[in-house]
Amino acid sequence: MSTPRTGSVVFQNVRKQFGSFTAIHDLSLTIEPGTLVTLLGPSGCGKTTTLRMLAGLEHPSAGRILIGGKDVTMLPANERDVSMVFQSYALFPHMSALDNVAYGLESSGIKKKEARERAEEGLQLVGLGGLGQRLPAELSGGQQQRVAVARALVLEPQVLLLDEPLSNLDARLRRKVRTEIRELQQRLGFTAVYVTHDQDEALAVSDRIIVMKDGAIAQQGAPRDLYEAPASTFIADFMGEANVLPCEVTATDAGLATIRIGGFEHRLPSKGTRTGPSKLAVRPNAVTLTPAKGAALSGTISSAAYLGGHVEYEVETPAGLLFVVDQAVEEMLSPATEVAIGFRSRGLALIDA
Repeated sequence: MSTPRTGSVVFQNVRKQFGSFTAIHDLSLTIEPGTLVTLLGPSGCGKTTTLRMLAGLEHPSAGRILIGGKDVTMLPANERDVSMVFQSYALFPHMSALDNVAYGLESSGIKKKEARERAEEGLQLVGLGGLGQRLPAELSGGQQQRVAVARALVLEPQVLLLDEPLSNLDARLRRKVRTEIRELQQRLGFTAVYVTHDQDEALAVSDRIIVMKDGAIAQQGAPRDLYEAPASTFIADFMGEANVLPCEVTATDAGLATIRIGGFEHRLPSKGTRTGPSKLAVRPNAVTLTPAKGAALSGTISSAAYLGGHVEYEVETPAGLLFVVDQAVEEMLSPATEVAIGFRSRGLALIDA
């Protein structure tokens, strides 16, 4: 099997309506060749509809879709140079893994011998060499998912589409398979569009994440950018938990902003923030707690939960309830303890300024 070809994906002012309901609003985006881009968002945000339009399973109500520079807006699914890996794997239970991978090749007119040779190469590619004669029921969930990926890759598409590919796996297997998918994509350099509602999954596999809300793009960028510099309360809370606190930006200087929460002051990157009322997104692991009374920003621990590698606290403060994750398990604090609250240098972002 040759290395899969790579193609760009472009959506130009795409709109999708179902009757009077608009599922996608004027969507424009570009996916560069050889990148893995994830469409992320809560249920009903439009990510699956976007993927289905790219696959040719739905057609836009307006706008254009291009793959590798070719307008495919109204082409049927079988005339687009894409392959799709489904959430349910969609393997034929009565066929061996090898026959499942070869099926699409044979259906496209390739002779059986060549199809089976390419299918063998595909199984080798995903680490399943020697398991080709097993039925799907004789494979683990992760192995079945890799068969589905091999079946898609042997067709050598310009773009590989993955629709919630890990949702049927348990947590430990999801971590393993998402790593395998990412390594495979980087090794072969194919273009991939990945749909998930799982933030950790998106952060782990993506070159770029497109977060969708109500049929539109809420924010897009590299995983670290979205996590560390959310543009809104929605993004801050959706891309991993965040405490959102009201604050006052009292000064900006040399790219830094001085903020005040009650009598507590802190400096952090301003990112163009102006002085005045704002909101501060604080990641749970960016908060420090020290037993003390009368601090500029203080609170009282209302609950403490030991989770092995860390402790989770809820802290009542004048600014609201704080959720805190602390690695100092050997110094666990008890409920009702009064604490001084501080912030680390990372994990803070001004939003909605």
